[in-house]
Amino acid sequence: MSKWLIGILVVVLLLGFWTVGIYNGLVGKDQEVKQNWGQVETQLQRRYDLVPNLVATVKGYARHEKTLFENVAAARSAWAGARNGSEKVKAANEMEGFLGRLIAVAENYPQLRASENFRALQDELAGTENRIAVSRMRYNDAVRSYNTTARSFPTVTLVGLFGFDREKTFFEAAQGAKEAPKVKF
Repeated sequence: MSKWLIGILVVVLLLGFWTVGIYNGLVGKDQEVKQNWGQVETQLQRRYDLVPNLVATVKGYARHEKTLFENVAAARSAWAGARNGSEKVKAANEMEGFLGRLIAVAENYPQLRASENFRALQDELAGTENRIAVSRMRYNDAVRSYNTTARSFPTVTLVGLFGFDREKTFFEAAQGAKEAPKVKF
């Protein structure tokens, strides 16, 4: 064999190993994004499961808040019926807004706030909201890492060829979350 043939063979093998390395790196980052999205969904499911108990407890004290209860139920149904990630994000953001209003309504009922069951549910919900925030942050970190890798040269040239997404979508805050709440006395 000539030196040229051996040189070409070595270059082809190095390119092959390099390509396999890029592919395996993308697989790992893609799986990390999926795993972190799964954690977000797990925490959203936990919230979804807590809401009926919280609503039932508040309903006993605030029967005239029918519209709010219907809105919470509709948001919960929207989350359950969501077919993809963006629909789940939209439904979760709606649920977040209605839960804030539900807690605000509960604040108007001192006997409700004194209820052990309500306090326990409120603590569970607060813990769940914290877990959701952490899960969202981790998901967004994984998306940032994936996007950085997928959009960097030379990986960007191979992403489409391997069938990976060119860019993953970040979990964004609800519309009203970017504005500071207004407190009136």
